[in-house]
Amino acid sequence: MTNRIGIYPGTFDPITKGHLHIIERASKLVDKLVIGVADNPGKKPLFDLDERMDMVKTDIANMHDKYCPIEVVSFGNLLIHFAREQNATCVFRGLRASSDFEFEFQMTGMNFRLAPDIETVFLMASDKWQFVSSSFIKEISKLDGDISEFVTPSVLKKLQAKQM
Repeated sequence: MTNRIGIYPGTFDPITKGHLHIIERASKLVDKLVIGVADNPGKKPLFDLDERMDMVKTDIANMHDKYCPIEVVSFGNLLIHFAREQNATCVFRGLRASSDFEFEFQMTGMNFRLAPDIETVFLMASDKWQFVSSSFIKEISKLDGDISEFVTPSVLKKLQAKQM
């Protein structure tokens, strides 16, 4: 039997409880899940790649419900190339709202043209996390708002330290 390997890519700047919820659900659907932390300087992340990798690894190590082995790997190449390097059969994408759908629809179409053998699987964010984004988290934190409900305590500490 072939192992089903899935990829959940993102910038994770920072990782949120919404991301962790998608990771938990994706881990039920594959034999191994690879969290791909994108090295995407064009997005001008608040945290550098090593900091984001550390936050993701810490949060996954502290997750209660993992249904398969989960590995955290950075990548800076085309997602489809990264998926092939990892022997992935699918890419997980989280959808929060219809605004996410437009972008994801276009990206999925292009990825399918480049690699028709790698499926894209969309997981809808639960209603509890539909409005949570890393961008909102950073903005609220910068303005001294309470984000403790949306990130883990370790991420909260790193955000507070970064924005002092």
